[in-house]
Amino acid sequence: MEFPISKRMASFPESVFAELSQIKNSKLSDGFPVIDLSIGSPDLPPPAFVMEELARGTREPELYGYSLTGTNEFHSAVCSYYKRNFEVDLESSEVQLLMGSQDGLVHLPMVLCDPGEYILVPDPGYTAYAAGAALAGAQMYGLPLKKENSFLPDLDEIPEEILINTKLMILNFPGNPVPAMATEEFFLQVIHLAKKYSFAVLHDFAYSELYYEKKPISFLSVTGAMDVGIEMNSLSKSFNMAGCRVAYAAGNQQLIALLSNFKSNLDYGVFLPVQSAAVKALNDQSSFLQDLRETYKKRRDVLLKELKNIGWDISKPAGSMFLWAEVPCGYSTSRDFAVDLINRAGVVVTPGSAFGQWGEGYVRIALVQPEDVLRQAAANIEKSGILKKILA
Repeated sequence: MEFPISKRMASFPESVFAELSQIKNSKLSDGFPVIDLSIGSPDLPPPAFVMEELARGTREPELYGYSLTGTNEFHSAVCSYYKRNFEVDLESSEVQLLMGSQDGLVHLPMVLCDPGEYILVPDPGYTAYAAGAALAGAQMYGLPLKKENSFLPDLDEIPEEILINTKLMILNFPGNPVPAMATEEFFLQVIHLAKKYSFAVLHDFAYSELYYEKKPISFLSVTGAMDVGIEMNSLSKSFNMAGCRVAYAAGNQQLIALLSNFKSNLDYGVFLPVQSAAVKALNDQSSFLQDLRETYKKRRDVLLKELKNIGWDISKPAGSMFLWAEVPCGYSTSRDFAVDLINRAGVVVTPGSAFGQWGEGYVRIALVQPEDVLRQAAANIEKSGILKKILA
């Protein structure tokens, strides 16, 4: 029997990630070793105190009921975290528990947008933004992230007729796939534009703790931000808790209330032991986050050095867990280069075109392997002769 599918599903074709996974699995089946640097999934464990708290909670029978919402302790921990790290004062009513940040990223457009209205998104940008727009029936308008603009959108380039019909702008700094950092001046321009055209702002701050030389700016710390928007953050990357699916939205009270109401019709909250573990993480003041940053910094520096030594010079990112690497000349598309890299070098990266039209000409490389494996990846690329072929 063949089942009919909704028209909506046309917005969700098989992604390039599925294609790369198939090629990777085929190589592995043939006994060909593969180093996967494509997916931003942390390879490191959560802190011991998080695992211990989670284990303790799972042994408490009374914690297996529906949580429904974020606990008072979770909300308080988010508020304390923002005060301690960004000098932002939040109230409990300005915080909403999420089942991972993707939960909020995909659902907020359904709260704010009617079919045909616009969402401004970074291009290239995280693929969940497109999913949220598709579910809401909204139109995406891409904001090109160009090297000559330090990968910040040029707000003056947005047409008036688009802005008039915009309900939401999504931003992401430090970014995925582009590890750019926003400035306070840029955020102030965003706030001015949002107030002028009455649209909401969502800042995806998932990589807030993965920075190197300079700490990123919280959108909520900028004057006027609380009037127009919210920030979403996840414990997936900061505390290596990706499988726990716990995150939050914080900011404008009305937007938080709307999102809370919407989510009350969708789910029954996050497992209480997971929330307790998240509280421990958010309240932590040990050296864990600094040590994590140092680990990623070493990986960044090792891979950049090894790739430069073999002829692939890549800009140094200031934050996130990715390199945004220009495809060496000789390949017509980033997809062709990524596929050749798997087939010839056994290294998996993500073509920039998977994240939008302005991602063409780049690949995203995730720093999700130990230093020795990253060195091996560079050695495999050199041995494959790909760069010699291109640079010849």
